[in-house]
Formats: sequence, C-alpha cells, structure tokens
Amino acid sequence: MAAAPVKKILIADDEPDILEIVGYNLQKEGYEVHTAKNGDEAVELAKKIKPDLLILDIMMPKKTGIEVCEILRAQTSFKETLIIFLTAMSDESSQIAGLEIGADDYVNKPISPKVLVSRVNALFRRVSTKETSSVMQFGTMRIDTTKFMVTIGGDEKVLAKKEFELLHLLASRPGRVFLRNEILSQIWGNEVIVGDRTIDVHIRKIRQKLGIDCITTVKGVGYKFDLP
Repeated sequence: MAAAPVKKILIADDEPDILEIVGYNLQKEGYEVHTAKNGDEAVELAKKIKPDLLILDIMMPKKTGIEVCEILRAQTSFKETLIIFLTAMSDESSQIAGLEIGADDYVNKPISPKVLVSRVNALFRRVSTKETSSVMQFGTMRIDTTKFMVTIGGDEKVLAKKEFELLHLLASRPGRVFLRNEILSQIWGNEVIVGDRTIDVHIRKIRQKLGIDCITTVKGVGYKFDLP
C-alpha cells in the first residue's frame, strides 16, 4: 500500500521567531512546512504550492490574514483548504469575524507550539473522517452522509440541511466537546451568523426530531454527541 502524501502547511507571520518555532514543531510531526513573512508572500506562495493547511497571522503587513483568507477562499482551488488564524486579539468579535470568512480555527497569541500542533492534527483527523466515512452507526441510529439521511430503528428522521450537518459533525467524534466557535466555523463557514443562539436553536430542533437524548450541553463550552 502506498504511503499517504505528506501534508503541506504554509505559515504566514511577520515574526521570525514564530515562523521558526512553529515550523520546527510541525516538521517534527512529519509535515512539509513553508513560510511567508507577509500577506503578499502568503498569497503568491499558496498559489504556487497549494498547501493543505494555511496558518495565518491576522495582523500581517501588506495584507492581513483576513485579506489573505478572503482572496484565497474566492478561488475554487482553495475552497476546501484548511485555515487557522493566529491572533493577539482576544475579543470574541474578532474571532467570529475570522470564522465567518472561512477560517476553520484560531489560536491566540502567545502561541503554545504543542497546542497549535494539536489543533492542526485534530483538523486533519476531522477531514479524514469526513472523507472516508459515509455511514456512521450508533446502536439503532444510522447517519448516512451520502443519502443525507438519519434513521433510528429503521425510521427516517427528517432533518434540515444545517441540522444534519451539525449532527454529523458532533457524531464524527463521539464524546468530544465541540466548542461553539468550532461549530460556527465547520457548519456555517463564511455565511452570515446570527450568533450563539443560532446553534442553540438548531440543537433543540435536532433533539426534538430525533426523539432521543444524544447531544449533551457542556455549559459555557459547547456540545458533544454522547449516546447512553
């Protein structure tokens, strides 16, 4: 069996120390790492090497991380590219703004290399799960992503598109707590987000339609899929 191709990661940041330490830690994990020191370099290099993941500092010279994200997301070849923002800004509005334009995750500065590597690994695992598994079975519950169908004991449960996608995301990692920001990123992407209330409403509808208790609320954090 042929070995899986090495994942390519492009890191863009105007701080040389961050490029060095983050690049070193990702290379130790077996990733192919490329670096850029400003937004213009990031756009050009991304077009050249077609990375699997972009790690973008929001406050970069020439083009910000958000501008880089907008430019690349507008191109078909980058629609599925994973993007993580590095930001020194801790306010929620900045984080949500990044997620709304198509980022998959964000990491606050000062950066913990171990935390960042963990986030990178988690994103790649999540993508791998989506690509390789079209049907998930949990007791009598069956989630079929090919048919966009959920059945329990053979009975079909009709879910709206976003409800199905949200259930599938949570069920992709049973027992794992998904943060609200992760859910916003993965399910709504760069669509207009009303706010946290949007998630709450969709969770309530899923529970009502399924008629079983399979989604647990972790107060102040997020949600997890957890069948008894």
